[in-house]
Amino acid sequence: MTETNAAAPRDRQLLGGVVWNLLGRGLPLAVALLLTPLLVVQLGVERWGLFTLALAMFGVFGVFDFGVGQALTRALAERIGRGETETAPALVGAALVALFGFSAGVAALLWFGVPLLVESALNVPPALQPQAIAAMRVLVAAAPLVVLNAALWGVLAAWHKFKAANLVSIPVAIFYYLGPVLVLTVWDDLTGVMLALVACRFANTLSYAWLVRPLLPGFSLRRVQLRLVLPLLRLGGWMTFSGTLSQVLLYADRFLIGSLLSLAAVAYYATPLDLVLRMWILPVAVAQTLLPALAASYATMPERAAALLRRGSLLILALVFPACLVLVGGAELLLRLWLGASFAEGGGTVLRILGVGILFSCVGFAPGALLDAIGRPDIGARLGLVLAVVFLPLSAGALLLGLGIEGAALAWALRAACECAAKLWLAARAYPVAADSARRVVWPLLLAALALAGMALLRGEVAAELGFGALALGGFALVLWRALSLTERGDVLVKLRLKAAVA
Repeated sequence: MTETNAAAPRDRQLLGGVVWNLLGRGLPLAVALLLTPLLVVQLGVERWGLFTLALAMFGVFGVFDFGVGQALTRALAERIGRGETETAPALVGAALVALFGFSAGVAALLWFGVPLLVESALNVPPALQPQAIAAMRVLVAAAPLVVLNAALWGVLAAWHKFKAANLVSIPVAIFYYLGPVLVLTVWDDLTGVMLALVACRFANTLSYAWLVRPLLPGFSLRRVQLRLVLPLLRLGGWMTFSGTLSQVLLYADRFLIGSLLSLAAVAYYATPLDLVLRMWILPVAVAQTLLPALAASYATMPERAAALLRRGSLLILALVFPACLVLVGGAELLLRLWLGASFAEGGGTVLRILGVGILFSCVGFAPGALLDAIGRPDIGARLGLVLAVVFLPLSAGALLLGLGIEGAALAWALRAACECAAKLWLAARAYPVAADSARRVVWPLLLAALALAGMALLRGEVAAELGFGALALGGFALVLWRALSLTERGDVLVKLRLKAAVA
């Protein structure tokens, strides 16, 4: 494979990666949405609140790789782009051993801290505390699997093996929700639920390892050279700091609500939040495909890297905005049909607010991928620190205590908007070639945000919401078209003409 081909995967290959990543997350998501009402009934509101906290812990485990997993993806993509893959097996072996050691040590510490979390930090009823402690300890033991899976996925992503990776992960991800439902029919205990989740993670590890092995001829763990991990640790240290802050900002609000309000309030806040966070399957599918392509091209083909930022950001906008309109306009109806009247009444306003904020959160993935690809994760880490200093007191203080869970949702949405704007600006500063691409994203993003805010104000007016939504989609399509370059518009028109001629 030539350097050009390796450094710059064809647009069709990149689009294929996005599609497979969407399928890999979308199909399990559909199953999860269908099974969530059954899980709520099986667990009850309080145990469902604990279950959402457990899922949040799984997300937090991802930071225990100290950034090595994502740094590994970037390092491998650069080697593939230069045609220098001889050292890849040794690099991957050293990274896996180091990751397992780090995460196992952290898991051991967390094991002893679980009782303190359950008995002191959360308002868990005394009758549920023994079950909660046992269940969360099972979950903590799975931390190394979470970290190893992320690293193995990164190896597959560096080689653009998105199709194979998703084909093996889809059945496992489906059982991530189906497994707890089946377990609860024979063992009504959170411990069994967590064991089902851990089994899914272990199956994922085995399947990814099976796919990675052919990519690394000569791979062995017998003579691991841990010195190869040092460059990854230097780069990954900033990624770890950034990832830790992101996880803290993402999940701190539900722990604050559990401490200051109640587990029922956690359920009414966390369920809409988890629903909107499902939207991340769209930007993650794009960003995971962009990262290795950007890492391989930013140094040798800067114009292509800038175009990837623009196309990736606009693609995320085009995918996310229509779904956000549905979430904001039909918040109460969706929750009522999904989980019943109590969730619609308790979380409807929360869902409307979060439906606006998730738009910004999704778009921020594209400039974030560029910053990581050019080796500047320190920028995102510093930004995360500023956001933590500002928004943690805002969420826990004035807004949460003054406005309840709606205030926490408002703080989340404001933080997402600030983070997205800052990432676009910082990406343009750190990689000036991409400045024009970043500017082209601003206007369609602003129009989409204003349209969502307007939709949120039309609460309950179905006819007005439908008309406003149609008008918003038309205006958005026009502004999105203007954001494309002249060459990109020409390519789109040519493809449309070809399709028309074939038809």
